[in-house]
Amino acid sequence: MNRPTRRELRLNTFQMAAPSHNWAGLWRHPRDNQVDYNRLTYWTEMARTAERGLLDGIFIADVFGIYDVYGGNADAALTAAAQAPQADPTLAISAMALVTEHIGFGVTASLTHDHPFAFARRFTTLDHLTGGRLGWNIVTGYLESGARGLGLQSLRGHDERYDAAEDYVTALYKLWEGSWEDGAAVRDKAAGVFAQASRVHPVVHDGPYYQVNGRALAEPSPQRTPVLYQAGTSARGRVFAGRHAEASFINGQTPAIAAKAVRALRESARAAGRDPHDVLALLGATVIVAPTTAQAHDLRDEYRRYIDAAGQLALVSGWTGIDLSKLAPDDVLPFAKSNAVQSTLENLTVNATQPTRVRDLLDFSPAGARAPVFVGSPVDVADQIEQWVAATDIDGFNLVRTVMPESLDAIVDLLVPELQSRGLFKTRYPEGTLREKLFPAGTARLPSRHPGAAFRR
Repeated sequence: MNRPTRRELRLNTFQMAAPSHNWAGLWRHPRDNQVDYNRLTYWTEMARTAERGLLDGIFIADVFGIYDVYGGNADAALTAAAQAPQADPTLAISAMALVTEHIGFGVTASLTHDHPFAFARRFTTLDHLTGGRLGWNIVTGYLESGARGLGLQSLRGHDERYDAAEDYVTALYKLWEGSWEDGAAVRDKAAGVFAQASRVHPVVHDGPYYQVNGRALAEPSPQRTPVLYQAGTSARGRVFAGRHAEASFINGQTPAIAAKAVRALRESARAAGRDPHDVLALLGATVIVAPTTAQAHDLRDEYRRYIDAAGQLALVSGWTGIDLSKLAPDDVLPFAKSNAVQSTLENLTVNATQPTRVRDLLDFSPAGARAPVFVGSPVDVADQIEQWVAATDIDGFNLVRTVMPESLDAIVDLLVPELQSRGLFKTRYPEGTLREKLFPAGTARLPSRHPGAAFRR
């Protein structure tokens, strides 16, 4: 498949059902409303704004557990509200769907903490209630605190978690794609037949990690299998993404790091027998945009005063598996194998062009964001985005929230029109499901060369 030299970007607003997401402490800002994360109006107002800006999706991150690597306890995370407390990210989806028509919803859910039989029903239900606008971000979990909360001794090892993920999604494909035949739910009132029982088949899955024996509890939704996102660019994560993901989230604080990750992702898809561009590569990015360059830089300086240092280091400690409370601000971040997010630590250490010091993690810098930080006027930011797209072959961005709702408002009201004027972003939503919107040449269902399609009847 040949790519056009100039293509329409995919843009998501990157959120979390918690008072802080990637930037700990910004909930303290006087104009911020992230403390209202547990109110439906927070989500419905956000959804209306995001759809007004024609964004492709509201992507909701999630983590199962509390960040307790820093200092050996959860004090810093809880004090700073660093992704704690946290709410279930699935429950606001139907309310957001009710007040919107087109925008997609990407929901992070860890397969380590839920059985595929129950999970299949919940996500089929959400795909029904959103009219086919649901995506699932497949994660395997990386916090030991979450495993302990479930009564487990510890998490599985990093690579073994992906082995379990292969087993998990296989069970889901059988339930989503193979249990109910198309048209099995006839809804024949006159005959008194809702579903033709002979066309609803039991699923028997006897895998090394998960077992299922039963018919899918929910009838097929518009997409059957929701759009499959994946976040993880370790070597093992890339293999999994190449086989299963329809969009993969990457980080990288330099164009060289991001470009390397994109190339590896495309090659993994090719090795799995798929087109290299069957998988959208989406890069995390922090955007601080204002009407003028000077105003944007002033805004960045204002925001940085509210970053909570201990809370931010608690997050990075959890991501890397390194207790940063034991290091001084000028110490260089070391590399060490851990059971956490391997690609994050690799990007900050072995892939970095210069040593990353602890203090670098506490600012709106590429090291602190683990990704680009675009600051400036709409023209400035659009220029930076174009440069990164040209240098990396990225398909779009997950735009990390800073101060809400003004960071999203600025993206919608300032950045989107500039991107549209350059032909880089859509001016209307296409019709159809989320999959059809993201892949206009495709259909509502998984494409035939995706491994999940092999389980269709």
